[in-house]
Amino acid sequence: MKQHNEAHLKIYRNRSVLVFEDGTEIVFYEGPPSEAAKQRLDQIRRQLREGWLDNLFANLPQAADTIEIEESIRILIQQIVESITSENGRAVTGLVILQLTVKSLAPEQSIRLHKGGRGLFSWSEGLPMRSLDSQFITPFLRKHDLLRINKDGVFMTRSLAENYPYSPFYKASIRGARDAWLTLIDKVEAAEVNAENALRYLLALLRNRAEWFTQLSDRAIEATNQFLATGSTFDSIFELILKHIDSSFYSARLLEVCMHAFLQVLEDRGLLNGRLLPLCQMRTANKKHRNVADIEIVSIDDEIIIEAWDAKYGKPYLLDELNELLDKLQMRSLEIAGFVVEREPDLRPEILNQIDEISDLTETEIKIISLRDWIELYLNRLRQQELRDDIAREWMIAYIESLCQRRRDRAPIDEPADLWVKDWIQILHAQLEEEPSDTSD
Repeated sequence: MKQHNEAHLKIYRNRSVLVFEDGTEIVFYEGPPSEAAKQRLDQIRRQLREGWLDNLFANLPQAADTIEIEESIRILIQQIVESITSENGRAVTGLVILQLTVKSLAPEQSIRLHKGGRGLFSWSEGLPMRSLDSQFITPFLRKHDLLRINKDGVFMTRSLAENYPYSPFYKASIRGARDAWLTLIDKVEAAEVNAENALRYLLALLRNRAEWFTQLSDRAIEATNQFLATGSTFDSIFELILKHIDSSFYSARLLEVCMHAFLQVLEDRGLLNGRLLPLCQMRTANKKHRNVADIEIVSIDDEIIIEAWDAKYGKPYLLDELNELLDKLQMRSLEIAGFVVEREPDLRPEILNQIDEISDLTETEIKIISLRDWIELYLNRLRQQELRDDIAREWMIAYIESLCQRRRDRAPIDEPADLWVKDWIQILHAQLEEEPSDTSD
C-alpha cells in the first residue's frame, strides 16, 4: 500500500524540492540557464515575435463555451477572471496568460520557474518570465484592451518575483485568485490540462469582458448627455461628481481623475500656462518617475514643472505630506504646489506654519485646499466665472470619458473601471428620477 505524506517544499543551498503526497519529488536546481533552457527560450521568443499570440487571439471562437476544456478547469479560469478589480487580480491574470503561453509553446518547460538568466538568482531550467512579459505579454494585453496593467508588466507586483517555485507553498501575499491560480498551475504541470485550450478560454473571457465594458461605457456616456440636456448647472454637476467620488470604490483615485479632467477642459480651451501631463498611473513611484505630484502642468518648451497637485481623499490633516513635499522641492523651482482634499482641509497652526516655511525655503506657493476652492481658484485666476456652467458641462464629459477609457492618451487609467462606470450610471438615473437600469454583468 502506497504511503501518503503531507506535501511540502524542501529548500536547500542550491536547489528546491517539491514533494507531493504520494512521495514523488521534483527537484529545481539553481544556477545559470542550461543549454536546453536557452533553446526553449529562443523557441518561445521566436514564435511570439512571429505573432503566435495575436494569431491565436484572432482565431478565437465567438462563444467561449465552445472551447473544449474540462468543467473544473473552466471554473478555475472563471475565478481568476472574476477576481479582477481595481485593486486585485490583474497581475495574477497576466501571469497566468504568460504561463499558459509558455506551456503551449514549450510543453517541456516548467512554468513554476520564473527566473532564468544573468541576475543574482536563476533557476538552471527557468525562464526570464519578467522580460517575456514586458516584451510580449503585457504589450499584447494592452493592445487588445484585454487587461489594464502597468506598461512595465505584471512583475511590478513584487510578490510574484520571490525566489521560490510557483507551487501551493508559494508564501508571498497575492492579491487575486491565488488558490485558483496555483491549482491551475499544478494541473497544467501534471499534464491534466491542455494549456493552449485553457489559454484560449481565458483570452475569450477577457475579450468578452472588454466588449461588455465598451457597451457599459456607451450607456454611461448616453446617460451623461441626457443629464446635461436637462439644463444642468455648475453646482449640480459638482455635487454629482462629488457624490460619485464619495460613493464609489477607491475614492482617492477618482479624486485624481476628476481633477485631471477639469484641467483637460482648461487646456482644451487654451487657458493653461503650459501643458498638462498625462495622468500618472496609480502604481507609479513619484520619485522614480521624477514626479512631484499626481497632476502636473509643465512648460511647453522644456517641460519644467510649473504647477503640481496631489489629490488627498479623506486626509484633511497633511503635515507629513508637507514634509515630503519639501524634500521633492529642494532641487526644483515651481510656481505653485499643493494638495487638494474633497472637502475642507485641516489648517491648524502647525500646518499653516509649515506652509509658510516651505514657501520661504523654496519660493514656491504652497496650498492645501478643498476641491471646490481649487476649482474656484482656476476660474478666478483665468477670469472664467461667467463660463462656469459651460466649463462644468465639459468637465463632466471629460470625467466620464476618462473613466470609460476614451481618453487614454491623457488619462491612461489602468485600473478596471467597470464598477466606477456602473456607479455613475446608477447615480445619473437616480438624478433623472428614473428607475436605475440593470448594470449587472
